Amino acid sequence: MNQNGKHFLIKEKIDFKNQLIPVIIQDINTNKVLMLGYMNENAYKKSIHEKIVTFYSRSKNRLWTKGETSKNFLFIQEILIDCDQDTLLIKVKPNGPTCHKGLDTCWKERNKCNFLFYLESLISKKYHEKNKNSYIYQLLKKGINRIIQKLGEESIEMIIESKDHDKNLFLNESADLLFHYLIILYYKKTSIQEVINVLEKRHMKKDDVS
Repeated sequence: MNQNGKHFLIKEKIDFKNQLIPVIIQDINTNKVLMLGYMNENAYKKSIHEKIVTFYSRSKNRLWTKGETSKNFLFIQEILIDCDQDTLLIKVKPNGPTCHKGLDTCWKERNKCNFLFYLESLISKKYHEKNKNSYIYQLLKKGINRIIQKLGEESIEMIIESKDHDKNLFLNESADLLFHYLIILYYKKTSIQEVINVLEKRHMKKDDVS
């Protein structure tokens, strides 16, 4: 059930002396806080082993894997611990609504994913479905030469439209270019987030993305 979580075992020792510690759950893509739960040491170990969030339910008085009934699991991507070593922040990829009332979050906020991240997941989904009628699957199967050829074609079309004054055509060609850029990122086994990370590091070093 793991959803590509990285190695997230933290080095610091967690203070379980009070039996239960609070755990903040955050969507790794949107940064929305989804819910608050509690873990004891056994719940933490189970979460680490299965790479999905398991809490200790105070009402059920037992370990409780989030999604065990609804299948709306929380796939762990990263775990952080606070300075007092008694509170966890777990970044996840949620598989559906988090709140037991069917809402995205327990605070009734909409957890709207950045659409580029959604497109990345769609590209991966279409490729692994191996649907021969899928444009994404067919393009990826043709390999790097066809992918970069298509990217080049979309680049030229966007450049041509940028010299004219039809905003709608320019936006459509820009969308085509961005979509095919995501495809080549997927083919190269990387992601838009990694590109964003490079830009952020440049910005932090120079205080200027230029």
